[in-house]
Amino acid sequence: MAGTAQIAFAAAVFLTTYAIVISEKIHRTIIVLAGSALIVVFGVLDFYQAIEAIDFNVIGLLAAMMVMVGLTRQSGIIEFAAVSVAKLSRGNPAIIMTVLSLLVAVLSALLDNVTTVLIAVPISISVAHKLEIDPLPIVISEVILSNIGGAATLIGDPPNLLIGSASGLGFMDFVVNLLPILLIVMAMTLFLLWMIYRKRLKVTPESRDRLMAMDAGGELKDPSLAVQTLVILGLTVIGFVFHQNLGLESATVAICGAALMLLVVRPDPEQAFSHVEWPVIFFFVGLFVLVGSLEAVGIIEWLATVSLRLTGGELMPTGIVILWLSAIASAFVDNIPFTATMIPLIQEIGLQSSLVSIEPLWWCLALGACLGGNGTLVGASANVVAVGMLEEDGYKISFLRYMAVGFPLMLLSVAASMLYLAAFYLQ
Repeated sequence: MAGTAQIAFAAAVFLTTYAIVISEKIHRTIIVLAGSALIVVFGVLDFYQAIEAIDFNVIGLLAAMMVMVGLTRQSGIIEFAAVSVAKLSRGNPAIIMTVLSLLVAVLSALLDNVTTVLIAVPISISVAHKLEIDPLPIVISEVILSNIGGAATLIGDPPNLLIGSASGLGFMDFVVNLLPILLIVMAMTLFLLWMIYRKRLKVTPESRDRLMAMDAGGELKDPSLAVQTLVILGLTVIGFVFHQNLGLESATVAICGAALMLLVVRPDPEQAFSHVEWPVIFFFVGLFVLVGSLEAVGIIEWLATVSLRLTGGELMPTGIVILWLSAIASAFVDNIPFTATMIPLIQEIGLQSSLVSIEPLWWCLALGACLGGNGTLVGASANVVAVGMLEEDGYKISFLRYMAVGFPLMLLSVAASMLYLAAFYLQ
């Protein structure tokens, strides 16, 4: 196939795959892999192009951190942290949700938000077990706040890294320009999440009393293992903070941390690698290939070009289109290739228009691409990872069930961002 036929076929496979994912008639990993296989078999991408479309930085980071978190959890430290957090909050689920979500947001601004979710979600699930409540409200709150927090800094979310590299904007530029609106969005989102889930954030007096009577120290199964794994996990986190200065990808840091932990702990390899959630890993592999096909046939670039052409190069309409287009697109496709496509288009606007500065357009792209990930279950890596961990523990959340909460909250956060940008940047 070539030309128009390729475009039509890639679009049809992508839309059909998404429809089946939403319907949940077939497990999302199976249908995404089947769709990506069709893309290769019918020549939209050849085998090597398909491999190139896979972001192995994400895959390596996920697999390595899953191994590390799994080995750390064997010591009982996750349960220890869960009981400690729950007791400090006096067993109040609303306070637990707020504290853990804000902690995740802060850490996601300093680290990769997938790493933060991998560490926080097991603690949240354990807290919920202790209190005999549904962990879903706490986990969903953490996921949404992780994507908001990740938007605040240069290193918090991959689109910001791409934007910073192309524009020359630094760490503090992102903090100064984006943190004010993101703090408002966090507060608004947490309040709305509490309103949505308040009836499910109730615990019986008996469960609270049992929790308060528990000894957190008694949850530690192997204190020596806890110390070893926490030290290595801490070194890995430090590596994430400085990985750009070291010239290393975040996946390289994670793999080094996992290798060091395996060398020190010396677990049974089969047991160690059983902590990797392979359905999540292969879901990402297939999704990267599907999105890569849209990028290869020019659908993403065409969508962006047509949308920007409608604005006539004026700052206000151009900024608003970039914000909303990147938000809606990032809810359904990986925001990394979309951001990479938008960057040269924004640079071209700067060359062809009479705008004094295109810096405001970078903030529109950053907020749209990062906040848009909250819209659907597959909108951001952190979403898929968290839902996979919930399913591993026996809690299922459907595509539409997540979207019913995430999409309206995403729209509200983007609307708030639009007002902020219009008031201070798009004049």
